[in-house]
Amino acid sequence: MTELYHWFDLLGVMVFAISGTLLAHRKHMDGFGVVVLATVTGIGGGTIRDVILDTPVFWLHDSSYFFAIFAAVAVSIWWLNRQRTVPMQLLLTADAFGLAFFAVMGMQKAMSIGMPDTTVIIMGVLTGCFGGVIRDVLADEIPMLLKGELYAITCILGGVVYTQLSHLGLSLEITMLSAMISILMLRLAAIRWKLVLHVFKYRD
Repeated sequence: MTELYHWFDLLGVMVFAISGTLLAHRKHMDGFGVVVLATVTGIGGGTIRDVILDTPVFWLHDSSYFFAIFAAVAVSIWWLNRQRTVPMQLLLTADAFGLAFFAVMGMQKAMSIGMPDTTVIIMGVLTGCFGGVIRDVLADEIPMLLKGELYAITCILGGVVYTQLSHLGLSLEITMLSAMISILMLRLAAIRWKLVLHVFKYRD
């Protein structure tokens, strides 16, 4: 089962790396910029999580993560050079899938070392969101975390689903899948229907 989790982790890295490559294309970055943006998007959130949890950083002794990033970059570059355009919807959708994958993997890691529910949820938010934050800051964009449709809130609600299903004694696979689907569906719904948590009144 550990091997299955590893493959899920690699898939999440690849999806986030693709979203980083798409943004690099929109910003007209060179090849090195593409790789940097894809890499920080793919492993940034998980790195921050592991440093805070004081556990070995997941990619230090496992080069498969970098192979996954390079493969995602290569496929994305090939596709983009054929298509010539990057629909914003594609970038948002790729980011939504990466958010769901990584948030749940972060929750699972925190839960596996005995962290309380609040910490589990926070680690899910960090893992899912902060690779994208680093990506957006490097690309001179306001991070998705801070604007527009529901973002971090989807991870928080997914974390509630994850922790509560865990306490009910459901299998780890069902718990993780349910939380992933919850995050993904809520994020896609937020994109589709422009769901925003407004607290200020702005003039038109």
